[in-house]
Amino acid sequence: MKFARTLLASVAVGVAMLGTAQGEAGGEEKYQFESETSRLLDILIHSLYSNKDVFLRELVSNAVDALDKLRFLSVEAPEMLEGNEDLDVRISFDDAERTLTIRDSGIGMTKEDLIMNLGTVAKSGTTQFVEAMASQKSNADLNLIGQFGVGFYAAFLVADKVQVTSKHQNDDQHVWTSTADSSFTVVKDDSGNTLGRGTEIKLFLKEDAIEYTNQDKLEGLVKQYSEFAQFPIYLRKSKTEMVEVEDEEDEEDESEDGEDGVEDEEEDDDEEEEEEEEDSPKTKEVTTWSWERVNNQNPIWTRSKEDVKDEEYQEFYKSISKDYADALTWTHFRAEGEVEFSSILYVPSVAPPGIMQDYYNTKANVKLYVRKVLIADDLEDLLPKYMNFIKGMVDSNDLPLKVDREGLQQSKVLKVIGKKLTRKVLETLRKMSEAEQRKLNEEVVDEDIEDDDDEDDDEEAPSYSTFWKAFSKNVKLGVIEDQANRNKLVKLLRFKTSASLMPSGDMPEDSELISLETYVSRMQDWQKDIYYLAGTNMDELVQSPFLERARAKGVEVLMMDDALDEYLVQQVPEFETHKLQSLAKEGLKFGDETEDDKKREKLYKKTYKPLVDYLQNLLEDKIEKAVVSNRVTDTPAVLVSSQFGYSANMEKIMKHQAFGSGSNPMMMMSKRILELNPRSPIVADLQARVESDPDAEETSDLARVLFDMTLLNSGFDIEAKKDFSKRMQRILKVTMQLDSLDLLPEIEVPEDDEAEEEAAASVEEVEEEKVEL
Repeated sequence: MKFARTLLASVAVGVAMLGTAQGEAGGEEKYQFESETSRLLDILIHSLYSNKDVFLRELVSNAVDALDKLRFLSVEAPEMLEGNEDLDVRISFDDAERTLTIRDSGIGMTKEDLIMNLGTVAKSGTTQFVEAMASQKSNADLNLIGQFGVGFYAAFLVADKVQVTSKHQNDDQHVWTSTADSSFTVVKDDSGNTLGRGTEIKLFLKEDAIEYTNQDKLEGLVKQYSEFAQFPIYLRKSKTEMVEVEDEEDEEDESEDGEDGVEDEEEDDDEEEEEEEEDSPKTKEVTTWSWERVNNQNPIWTRSKEDVKDEEYQEFYKSISKDYADALTWTHFRAEGEVEFSSILYVPSVAPPGIMQDYYNTKANVKLYVRKVLIADDLEDLLPKYMNFIKGMVDSNDLPLKVDREGLQQSKVLKVIGKKLTRKVLETLRKMSEAEQRKLNEEVVDEDIEDDDDEDDDEEAPSYSTFWKAFSKNVKLGVIEDQANRNKLVKLLRFKTSASLMPSGDMPEDSELISLETYVSRMQDWQKDIYYLAGTNMDELVQSPFLERARAKGVEVLMMDDALDEYLVQQVPEFETHKLQSLAKEGLKFGDETEDDKKREKLYKKTYKPLVDYLQNLLEDKIEKAVVSNRVTDTPAVLVSSQFGYSANMEKIMKHQAFGSGSNPMMMMSKRILELNPRSPIVADLQARVESDPDAEETSDLARVLFDMTLLNSGFDIEAKKDFSKRMQRILKVTMQLDSLDLLPEIEVPEDDEAEEEAAASVEEVEEEKVEL
């Protein structure tokens, strides 16, 4: 009771700050809102809340606070619960009167409480209560919300008039009434102390708020915002059904029926029909009303994770995500330190539709609760964009709130929570990936010590491959965007490699996905770099001439067929001191070159100098230079990009983006390097032609056709397609030993054909005449 007296004393001090009370007939007292309160009330009603539905959240939150206060105080004063030990919230409605009522069996308010707490914005009893408890240095766990004291006024979003009836054990029952103008009234309730204890808020709804007398609507709002409130919330619901009723008939006097001694035949027929109808029971429509609890979902995050079954986690996931499939995995933890909160975060097993198409507008579905009351479910900065697939919740007791409770302050607390959530997600993904990697790398265990239970556990373990299939782009975007966590994200990357290629050169659909760590562990002894090849699709990659030398040397190559891969490698130039080297860029070295290889390279350069010089002059507007190299084994030549230039694949990506944005794609292209295979007979023959007759048109055509062919083989597009077509015609002329490409004379139509045409026309006329006859 000492706490209660402290609370009442703190409330009484503030009464004098209100406007003047004016006596009214019947004991009603009228009070003026303070000017600031009236102005703020106008702001609250017209602009603060963007979603009118939140009024119910606020009123239910206030009711839960009142119950929490009573429960806390009743520990030292059990007599406060006398007469009604049930602590709950009850919601009812009347669509005929257009009213909605929220009632709680909490601590209630005295007359002074009603004046003080509902007459002044930001002076709510909750704030006073917390201050009173703090003054007593209590360490109690007060799960109280509404510390800004404005939530009650959200009622005026949907109501023209609000009537609050409240009963506190230290006072009679009083009624507070306001129409959101500059005043409110307080009067002793003529009905007596009907509540026993607690508060009842009755909303007289506006014409455009009739939807809040729909029980499905109300149930949905309670489940959305207050499903995890720690006290029961009941909704008075109606149910209409057809029930059987007894057919009451007036018995007729038998003598009266047979007065004439004869019955009419028609009457006999009627009686037979009536008897048939009596065989089927009669029913009528009956509507019944009952109280039904609507917040049945228990907040599992408040329990120890050891006490929560997997089935419960999955049910909770589906309830908050509205997903039909099970979650792939989850993490349940409690953070302590400068900020304390509980959280459950889920990784879905399937990517939501359009998650990449609308990447920058898709937010992570992480619901934010403060003391088990939903505050927000669309916070942008709680998790980074690339984690927009994560679903779950956070519940904290010490988050700062904005006045309207629809958004959080951009505070350090929120940033700390966001960082911890991000780390937890990465940790969960890391554990999942490492578990799968261990399973792939483990040696075959002796059958004598195999455990069936372990095998079952392995089968049930979440699959990182499943995650990667669904969310690989998210991880790659994380590597590109999140510099702080890049090293952690890089270890989550997975790639197909050339090691999975079949003898036919095809890549199986279910080919192995490996990490960079696994790649490094499988490198050749002499190998220093990590080799990769990027392209538009896997078919293009497996047929690329750039693979020839690497496969001949037994070097594994990362096969990158995602457009994001090109951006990714720009942010990850090396991994564990190993440089990422593209097979399609200049400066390629495998590291196993011998002295003989180096001498042979010098001899080739000297031998093919005439051809190199010729091509550099002929293609000076197309290439940066021409060189002799051992990059390929079978293909005559390839075009490579400079170390810092765009690859063929990147040029395609940039062109696509440029056309979409209206930019000039030519500005993005760089000159390439033409690398010749000195062992190719085509290159050797072209060298001989250059030495014998460099000015011949045929030599020029062959050189340009070789370049065009190399463009295509290297993944580039032929730009001058018309010139290419003309050159091919000239080459066909030589190959087919034609004298000229001039068109042949037109064929002459013989006179006999004209005579035949006239005869055919005559036959048709004769046939038509026969038909007419």
